[in-house]
Amino acid sequence: MSPRTTLAPFTLGGETIAPGSRRTVDLPVSVLSDHTPVNLSAHVVHGRKPGPVMFVSAAIHGDEVIGVEIVRRLLRAAPINRLSGTLIAVPIVNSFGFLNQSRYLPDRRDLNRCFPGHERGSLAARLAQLFMSEVVARCDVGIDLHSAAVGRDNLPQIRLTPGSKRLRELGDAFGAPVTMISKVREGSLRLSAGEAGVDVLLYEAGEGLRFDEFAARAGVAGILRVMEKLEMIGQRGVPKARGLSVFCDNSGWVRAPTGGLLRTLKACGDWVEAGNVLGLVSDPFGENESELLAEFDGIVVGRTNLPVVNEGDALFHIAEPALKKHAEAAAEEGFDAHHDGQPLFDEDEII
Repeated sequence: MSPRTTLAPFTLGGETIAPGSRRTVDLPVSVLSDHTPVNLSAHVVHGRKPGPVMFVSAAIHGDEVIGVEIVRRLLRAAPINRLSGTLIAVPIVNSFGFLNQSRYLPDRRDLNRCFPGHERGSLAARLAQLFMSEVVARCDVGIDLHSAAVGRDNLPQIRLTPGSKRLRELGDAFGAPVTMISKVREGSLRLSAGEAGVDVLLYEAGEGLRFDEFAARAGVAGILRVMEKLEMIGQRGVPKARGLSVFCDNSGWVRAPTGGLLRTLKACGDWVEAGNVLGLVSDPFGENESELLAEFDGIVVGRTNLPVVNEGDALFHIAEPALKKHAEAAAEEGFDAHHDGQPLFDEDEII
């Protein structure tokens, strides 16, 4: 890979960041109806030595706050102080949704369906265009941080664009409990960035509007390992991957056969076999009860946390591993190791 950065200063939004320094740069987005300005704020860490340019972004969906915490921890990680190349960290892309605790922008658009955007389009299109032109286009690689929706939980996982050898290598370096192949969607950041020649890893973990210590630690550690792989930082201070990362090339949802009250029997990270009971849906009187059965062997990578369900609701997301023996061993040993023996806080898109 030919690094784009040199020992020359790095410029963003008209501000110059000298080698070996860091600065937060505010990129004007819009003005609210009460005259409050809204900015896209990026923290630039510009190394003294040449290396790749990488962005780390979070809260493209405003309610996915776990990514904001991951970026905060990343910027305070000791290895970042010995950086080669440039890191552009954007903890909150969608400030509108973040302030309103909403996935969407005020115009009800999903920002991750509006890339690459347009400078004369809707509010979402303008924000997407600004992020693409000022941040993504300057980079060689990126990591985009997401979580499940409100009321759902995701096992920490990396999602890869199909057919990319380089992304597979970076995903292996990240070392999340699960690595999944995930098709890109029209209007998504991954699709637009890929078309611009920028490889993007998608990290999914935790629940909307909640912090999750497991998800936060796995996210920070994974980003540092990717940076080490890219030779942006050295090995010192970079956590080693614990347990086995399971590669999955297929997944599916188990949906509610009827409305009622859900009692879950399996958690994220559990290994299940075809025919295993995942949970039970009962009516409020307990007169009728339906079992939710796994349709194939796999790992629970996503799950609803809500007990009240409607017919057709997606309740359990099961990922099918390419190597089942490897996966079963990881589910029994590797996932527990990631928890460090500490309890997890109650902290994607849903198909």
